[in-house]
Amino acid sequence: MSMISNDWEPVLRQEFSKDYYKKLYMFVNEEYRNHQIFPKAEDVFNAFHLTPLHDVKVVILGQDPYHNINQAHGLSFSVPTDQPELPPSLVNIYKELHDELGCYIPDNGCLVKWAKQGVMLLNAVLTVRAHQAASHQNHGWEEFTDAVIRVLNEQDRPIVYLLWGRPAQSKAAMLNNPKQLVLKAPHPSPLSAYRGFFGCGHFKKCNEFLSENGLSIIDWQIENIR
Repeated sequence: MSMISNDWEPVLRQEFSKDYYKKLYMFVNEEYRNHQIFPKAEDVFNAFHLTPLHDVKVVILGQDPYHNINQAHGLSFSVPTDQPELPPSLVNIYKELHDELGCYIPDNGCLVKWAKQGVMLLNAVLTVRAHQAASHQNHGWEEFTDAVIRVLNEQDRPIVYLLWGRPAQSKAAMLNNPKQLVLKAPHPSPLSAYRGFFGCGHFKKCNEFLSENGLSIIDWQIENIR
């Protein structure tokens, strides 16, 4: 796994020396040696590489990476530009963006544009075995990403959290900073999107909050590339 080298490193440094992380590191390395693991090792910390701590304005929390070939690249809900088929949850995210803000539905699912604007696309678990959803849960990633959320909660500035679905919402108890905004909705998967994700208004509410606090809003439109 490529190490974190920007301003996330000093605030997370103590995690890397803890017993749970040492066990996690050994487990993940062993998994990469013996199985097909997603994302690629060099992409595991892309959410940190692409969105430095000082840039974070929004956090979208996913559960674990996509487990099919060529989908996961270290950003929650995002897939690489060369992936022709969009995951169903991302299709529904795009539908909600269209209904809320009039964004057209793009021909790709790469959300790097969001990450570079300060939207941290963080999964609670950062690796997964191919075709085995949740296979790397309960090995230490959750403790690490909880530490990340605590760091964000301690920032003395506005941040918006978009918590979709029960696993993401379980982190809400850690978020008590009065300068920050927590928005909750059902998960955008086809199983739950019609239970309240559609019509939640999160993207509009997020930008309104950022604007009210003197921050530049997020341009949510992902452009066509084909």
